[in-house]
Amino acid sequence: MPIVNIKLLEGRSDEQLKDLVTEVTQAVEKTTGASKEAIHVVIEEMQKNHYAVGGVRKSDQ
Repeated sequence: MPIVNIKLLEGRSDEQLKDLVTEVTQAVEKTTGASKEAIHVVIEEMQKNHYAVGGVRKSDQ
């Protein structure tokens, strides 16, 4: 059972997230041979004030 964990900054539409899940599932199915029903995709959206690069939060850029 493949489990794919995707972390993204917030701000994508529901349609974009739906498309992401579909495309990732298809890629995992194709490359691993796992059945679509066995593939789990977890999306974690992070608030921009909870993510920083080089000491600067994304919300402060």
